Amino acid sequence: MAQKCRVDLCLEWLDLISSIYSLLYSAALGVAMLASMPYWLLQMARHGKYRKGFAERLGRVPARLQLPAANVRVIWVHAVSVGEVLAVAGLVEQLRRGSQHRIVISTTTDTGQALARKRFGEANVFYFPLDFAFAIRRYLRALRPEMIVIAETEFWPNFIRLMHASGAKIAVVNARISDRSWPRYRRFRGLMRRLLADVDLFLAQTSEDATRLQDIGAAPERVRVSGNLKFDIPVPVPPAIVEEVRASIEASAAGPVLVCGSTVEGEEPLLLNALENVLVQYPRAAMILAPRHPERFPAVAALLERMSIRFWPRSAWNGEPLNGGVLLLDTIGELATLYALADIAFVGGSLVPRGGHNIVEPAQYGVAIVVGNHTENFRDIVSLFQSRDAVRIVGPAELPLMFLDLLANDAERSALGQRAIETMRSQIGATQRTASELQKLLAQP
Repeated sequence: MAQKCRVDLCLEWLDLISSIYSLLYSAALGVAMLASMPYWLLQMARHGKYRKGFAERLGRVPARLQLPAANVRVIWVHAVSVGEVLAVAGLVEQLRRGSQHRIVISTTTDTGQALARKRFGEANVFYFPLDFAFAIRRYLRALRPEMIVIAETEFWPNFIRLMHASGAKIAVVNARISDRSWPRYRRFRGLMRRLLADVDLFLAQTSEDATRLQDIGAAPERVRVSGNLKFDIPVPVPPAIVEEVRASIEASAAGPVLVCGSTVEGEEPLLLNALENVLVQYPRAAMILAPRHPERFPAVAALLERMSIRFWPRSAWNGEPLNGGVLLLDTIGELATLYALADIAFVGGSLVPRGGHNIVEPAQYGVAIVVGNHTENFRDIVSLFQSRDAVRIVGPAELPLMFLDLLANDAERSALGQRAIETMRSQIGATQRTASELQKLLAQP
């Protein structure tokens, strides 16, 4: 009896500590929002960022979101941005086929929102609310979700706490703990353990991610390895621009073609300098350049003008010959399919310390892939490809020489691309494994 009283007392203290922590967290989040408001307002004014969906982020359920009837069971899938939306697309289709649930999808970024509405329909997509209880509760009351599926690692304390308290099952899929975030999570391991206790299932990309999840507080019996959903992303149906660019390249005998995607600040000067080197030996070479963030399109255009490089913004391109110049991809959602036209694909965020971006999209087309040496955010994918000699990793100084070496050796370039597509295909199956685990979770009482 005394032991039971001690256990009950401990539980009460834990609940009290959790409540105090939640209150302090909410207060700190509010203060941080107020302190950073000038920055957000500046970004809204200069680039239009965060303006879209602002009311939704504060908890206003949009009229376009068709609310479920009282007897309809709901699964809420959260995918932060474009990469996560693409990754969960196949999973959403599997869940729709395997159950009678209504599936709704939230995103954080504008680009992710645009793609999600296109893929899943406007009536099923909305902006993820800020992690304030008042904003989350409005969606909770409107949707009454039976299960929450979070792509990768979006650990929002109030969101997870309130969803768990509502009785919803919570699963984190395609989970990964990056080299950058792991030390931060470990520093707050005690708080993380309490937060992660509310998550019913973790489906990790790799065994290393599973180990890291357990290290920061996830219960071992709730952690599985299901693989990386991004290997299952199907080759998209090419939009008209692909054939238009292909026709222009063929008509003007342009080539070789370098497709440089998801580039970030500090990379474009390096890539354009490399292009100038390539043009010395291949005067009809062309580059398709796709900055990662739309607000940087004007800055990259200005850089091209300063360097006196011929270029055409995609939004204003009318089929002009691309040889000796650059097609600046100032649109959203077209990069993945344009990799099909590349002789060499460079994937950005990697020449400067930004962690890199996903190399699966060019691998799907059997293209020779080059990245910089900052690929921490995709360490497992890049390591896998590297172990199979299916990617080239270079520093800024070596980039021009790598381009020239690959362009001079058709057989090696072709073999590099073939090894990339074979590596990608060997990893397929995560979507089916993930869907199966989620269906088991749904079936639990």
